[in-house]
Amino acid sequence: MISYRPFYNTLLHLGITEYALIYKYGIPANTIHRMKHGKPITTTTLDTLCSILECPVQDILEYLPPEEA
Repeated sequence: MISYRPFYNTLLHLGITEYALIYKYGIPANTIHRMKHGKPITTTTLDTLCSILECPVQDILEYLPPEEA
């Protein structure tokens, strides 16, 4: 299972809010909603988030084996 827990830790560390991602950087609110609920996002969105946050992919998502999910 893919977890977006690192994404929220990165936002907290950088002091960036979901609101800023939506209104300042143009990330669709639906994308944030999907991430909150563990739904898939596109690699294009992942690339955009890495660019905005200036971070590697592992700062946005992690793979959790089924027994850890």
